[in-house]
Amino acid sequence: MELRLLRYFVAVAEERHFGRAAARLHMTQPPLSRAIRQLENDLGVVLLLRSAAGVEPTAAGTTLYAEARTLLDQADRARARVTAAATFTIGTLADGAGEAGTRLAAAFRRLHPEVSIRFREADFTDPTTGLRAGLADVALTRSPFDETGISVRVLRSDPVGLVLRTGDPLAGRASLKLADAADRPWFQLPEGTDPLWRAYWNGAAPVGERPAGPVVRTVSECLQAVLWNGSAGIAPLGHALPDGLTWVPLTDMPPSPLVVAWMTGRESPLIRSFARIALGGV
Repeated sequence: MELRLLRYFVAVAEERHFGRAAARLHMTQPPLSRAIRQLENDLGVVLLLRSAAGVEPTAAGTTLYAEARTLLDQADRARARVTAAATFTIGTLADGAGEAGTRLAAAFRRLHPEVSIRFREADFTDPTTGLRAGLADVALTRSPFDETGISVRVLRSDPVGLVLRTGDPLAGRASLKLADAADRPWFQLPEGTDPLWRAYWNGAAPVGERPAGPVVRTVSECLQAVLWNGSAGIAPLGHALPDGLTWVPLTDMPPSPLVVAWMTGRESPLIRSFARIALGGV
């Protein structure tokens, strides 16, 4: 007997109405009615007495309801144990996990103490941190990137600024525009990097329209390129900077969204729980 049919039957038995049960199950009424008929045919008994007012379980239906509730509860507990025993991989980009805050870690551990957590830090070539390749269950990263097949929820958006050496003539300004750094060599991202991501970190300009600086793959490489070469680099507000570097806000650069993301087709209760906590729920 399929658990799916038992779940359908339990919903109808509890709601005493096919329409209400269908709404609870997020389906339409005709396929629900057919599924209950299939269950009755499989068992060879009438489970529900139907009337204009709704439905009432027969004696057989009442017995099946008790058995079905026990089986479904056991299945839910088994699913929870299997989920808890699994390794949950969180992909991060730079210090994305730290930026999401300690509240996320504490709340997730409280709700899922048996889940084994693993982190995977990606470089700039893959802003999805391995989601498409199945290397991460969720990602704490920054957009924009190609979101095809990916669910994305924005945690917050941070102002973006130009990272400069402290002695740079522009470093003392209260704010800057991208044109102020038009003649500076701009750090480059590797070939094959997500085009949307690559264009954003190229100062919202098509690749090739700025003087080319060194190719970088990590935040550390970006900062060192600025420190050693005077290259132009941009970063969201809040990035820790080493001695010798400073950050000046860019007034014409769109903000950088910090996001939680996952493959839509691989969504699971654990992923939904993680996203809900990250967004401020429990």
